[in-house]
Amino acid sequence: MSKPETSLMDRLTALCKRRGFIFQASEIYGGLNGFWDFGPLGVQLKNNLRDAWWHDMVDCPPLGPDGKPLSIVGIDTSIIQHPKTWIASGHVAGFADLMVDCRESKKRYRADHIKVYTVGYSTPKGVGAWSLGVLEGDDAELQVLKRAKKLVQKQGGGDVRIDSSKPDTLTDIWERHEDIYGPDAENPGTLTEPRAFNLMFHSYSGVFQNEDSKVYLRPETAQGIFLQYKNVLDSTRVKPPFGIAQVGKSFRNEVTPRNFIFRSREFEQMEMEFFCAPEDGMMWYEFWVGERLRWWEAQGVSKDNLFRHVIADADLSHYSKGTSDIEYRYPFTAPGFGELEGVAYRTDYDLKQHQEHSKTNLEYIDQENNRRYVPHVVEPASGLTRGVLVLLCEAYQYDESRASPEWLKLKPSLAPIKVGIFPLMNKDGMPEVAEKLYMDLRRTYTCQYDAKQSIGKRYARMDEAGTPFCITIDGDTLTNQTVTIRNRDTAQQEKVALDKVRAYLAERLSA
Repeated sequence: MSKPETSLMDRLTALCKRRGFIFQASEIYGGLNGFWDFGPLGVQLKNNLRDAWWHDMVDCPPLGPDGKPLSIVGIDTSIIQHPKTWIASGHVAGFADLMVDCRESKKRYRADHIKVYTVGYSTPKGVGAWSLGVLEGDDAELQVLKRAKKLVQKQGGGDVRIDSSKPDTLTDIWERHEDIYGPDAENPGTLTEPRAFNLMFHSYSGVFQNEDSKVYLRPETAQGIFLQYKNVLDSTRVKPPFGIAQVGKSFRNEVTPRNFIFRSREFEQMEMEFFCAPEDGMMWYEFWVGERLRWWEAQGVSKDNLFRHVIADADLSHYSKGTSDIEYRYPFTAPGFGELEGVAYRTDYDLKQHQEHSKTNLEYIDQENNRRYVPHVVEPASGLTRGVLVLLCEAYQYDESRASPEWLKLKPSLAPIKVGIFPLMNKDGMPEVAEKLYMDLRRTYTCQYDAKQSIGKRYARMDEAGTPFCITIDGDTLTNQTVTIRNRDTAQQEKVALDKVRAYLAERLSA
């Protein structure tokens, strides 16, 4: 095995486009920054992950601390809600990031995405240090050194070194802004002062486009759940502790969308709001942190690549009594981690805000204990789009000894295509047997029939798609009713009786 020269993210992005996982949105018009389209394989992978989450949250919820199944129901709320929703939730007033503009490059950045490195230099003109800003995640130190070497060349050559073991954040050292080089600037002092920028997209509902008809695309799916909490409570037999789950699109006008689909302006979330008695909030918070870590491991994510980041008390949102980010070691954050899912103990803040602004009583009447209370909420909120990226990063393999050096080791139950079915040759009755097997298996599994090019090239295509098993109809099939099944992970082949293929696949694809 040899190591490719290009970065993992460059290779993964290229593979995703080549095999139809993910495309740049509106690509024929030059693309639209922060928006992505899922191709045939990508949408299947995304749907498989979504369905796995829904099954394990709603159809077959986990067991609670008492060993009994939890009560969780599903919902699907509108992308556009009443504008007062976002006033009550605090998004209109406070859902903002600090942004800066570069007067030289005319680019805009989130202030917290710019890391500033101190780089010492020695040239014929003297010694000193530069403060070089770079966007987080893009091989930051390598980019800083490249820029420093260019600056050194302008001064006749010399040596450079990164003096700071840990970069500074732009906002922490803003008093030195006149000496700081922006990420794409050739001169220092070109960044504007950080200012707040609201992240919500807005539109208008109805005929007239004015402030009275202004609406917002939701920045999260959670608020729709809170608005329907009472209807769910009144129309079903659930009672605290219980959850309401939802999968859907959210929209945030990110200042600097980046790192492929990691940070985009349109994305999908898998969120669940778990309503419980106030005194049980911390217990359920710890329960859901552990449960969500275990769930991602069950999807094939290595435990070593997952990390629980407990948010410090000083950094918690004002309504939170505890928040943990489940983080993943992405290629662009390694050796560090980046957020995959957040588990937040939101207390009763959201329901009380909506109770106050809507003038609707959202208390739960606990008849067994003769009391009333506004439930507290624990929220496991995961990015479905980001989850797809995690699966792709985790699954990507490179091995020059294989027919396709690049291949995806996806968990079989999540793979977009479960089985490839090939006739070894397009003659002697092999296509007819292969097509019959395909027509049978397609009722149960996502299969692909492929009779084009050499068998090696067909294996390579399936490897790149992450297909766990390939079945070849060959001469032995015609003489003794056996097929050849190739295992993606080991590239090993074994003979299986044609009438045993279903049982073979059922055992291995259910894991």
